[in-house]
Amino acid sequence: MGITSHDVVASVRRGLGHGLKVGHAGTLDPFATGLLLVLVGRATRVQRFFMALPKRYEAVARLGWTSTTGDRDGELAPGRTPPEPFALPTGRIRQRPPAYSAVKVGGRRAYALARAGQAVELREREVEVARFELTAREGDRAAFVIECSSGTYVRSLIADLGDAYCDALRRTAIGPFDVAAADPDRIVPLGDALGFLPAVRLAGEDARRASHGVAVSTPGAAPEGPVRLLDGDGLIALAEPRPDGTLKPTVGFRG
Repeated sequence: MGITSHDVVASVRRGLGHGLKVGHAGTLDPFATGLLLVLVGRATRVQRFFMALPKRYEAVARLGWTSTTGDRDGELAPGRTPPEPFALPTGRIRQRPPAYSAVKVGGRRAYALARAGQAVELREREVEVARFELTAREGDRAAFVIECSSGTYVRSLIADLGDAYCDALRRTAIGPFDVAAADPDRIVPLGDALGFLPAVRLAGEDARRASHGVAVSTPGAAPEGPVRLLDGDGLIALAEPRPDGTLKPTVGFRG
């Protein structure tokens, strides 16, 4: 088993001091490599916005074999090589998460139940796959690039090819964040990190009201989703649009 996302968070917490909150924006399987967004301090309050970002992966499938966990860490058994060309679904699809996953069942993680020998069958969920492209094929291996919505299980996409499991997995992007720019020693200011959200600039009384959590009028066309509220001093809050056309601050950063 490789290093876990929890291990990374614990290491960062030790390095920065135990009084500081540390979290992450999406678990990586222990066998996987690649990008993990670590959230520090007040960034942990906006975790859900980072977790909702789409992801990009590079995956290598081993064909003609199955795994109890959908990856190389499970019990392997020979099977039949999936027919080609492979069926690579894109768009909105329904997917069943693997039994060995972090999905909670009755308050417990599915993987804990599976490891205890309990039968686990999780409900299907709707996910979106924007790209599922075959990039290499050699022997019993096939490589893919997959761009998908948050909550998509690449192991399930690979298993759905037929008798196949995910032999290698690397997360190369989370929204605008690319693994090529990753630096474990760099802390990105929260205002910059949230740059993927539209900005609404306020001044005067509106800025003051927003800093106290009071809804403010929308200066222009009403946004469809969450926005950053900014003034001359930087980030005031994140806000959600309301039916009456105002913006209601939901997470404040002043005071």
